[in-house]
Amino acid sequence: MKAVFIEQPGGRDALRYGDFAQPEAGPGQVLVKISVSGVNFIDTYHRSGLYKLPLPAVLGTEGAGTVAAIGEGVTGFRVGDPVAYAMARGSYAEYAAVPAHLVVRVPAGLNAQQAAAAMLQGMTAHYLTHSTFAIEPGHTALVHAAAGGTGRLISQMVKLRGGKVIGTAGTREKAEVARKAGADEVILYREQDLVGEVKRLTDGKGVEVVYDGVGEATFMQSLDCLKPRGMMATFGNASGPVKAFDPLLLSAKGSLFLTRPTLANYSSPDEVKWRSSDVLGWILNKKLDLLIERVYPLADAAQAHADLEGRKTTGKLILTV
Repeated sequence: MKAVFIEQPGGRDALRYGDFAQPEAGPGQVLVKISVSGVNFIDTYHRSGLYKLPLPAVLGTEGAGTVAAIGEGVTGFRVGDPVAYAMARGSYAEYAAVPAHLVVRVPAGLNAQQAAAAMLQGMTAHYLTHSTFAIEPGHTALVHAAAGGTGRLISQMVKLRGGKVIGTAGTREKAEVARKAGADEVILYREQDLVGEVKRLTDGKGVEVVYDGVGEATFMQSLDCLKPRGMMATFGNASGPVKAFDPLLLSAKGSLFLTRPTLANYSSPDEVKWRSSDVLGWILNKKLDLLIERVYPLADAAQAHADLEGRKTTGKLILTV
């Protein structure tokens, strides 16, 4: 099969497009014939070596297509079913063998591009807003990169739960994207004082929660945006990983809570059903607006990584296989 893989970690030139051994559906697995793969920051962490992988390794952790084969012990699927999944590496390829509990049927009315674009970022936004810090009416959330794929979905889910969103964006164009996704206020972080603006917008109180997928560049300022006993959920490293710091800092800034969550720890079989059903259902019912910004052929995965890492994109990037 054709795939995009790495033989050694590195920059975008480490990506290889070519033939790779096709997997088979083992016990408890579904073999998915992939038509669309989502592109996510975790793919760049795998490529660079920030997250270690056994090599050689096919990249990609999110895909959609049809069931090609069913492994021993798997029930509930038939060959040809339209399906999608996240959190199983290997979606930058024509086929992937995926643990069955991660695979969900795509409801009628949604296509493979929508499904592939929604699974990882959608379920990430879901666990952050429904489980890590469950938004309640009256809560205010600071959402970094509010015009990005995950940020747009977090903002919309905060609003669905009755919360208020203060978003951040790097340009006026991105600020408008964030507002259309539901941000009540948007701070242009390159032009405005982040902490000062958050305090102004909250009458000096700060926010209940910060959802931060940016990492190092925003981490310390974000702590200063929280109310006493507020929560910082740092879930990504788009600007680089957060440096080590003294935990006493959390006490000094108001007995803050800090978590570094990951979707894998919020994805029991029941949670995958709950989160994917909500996300795909909301898209189908137009309660959630999914923005697919760019579509690339699989062979152009390196360009997709360049665009993502350049932080010049809004919405979701996907690969067609």
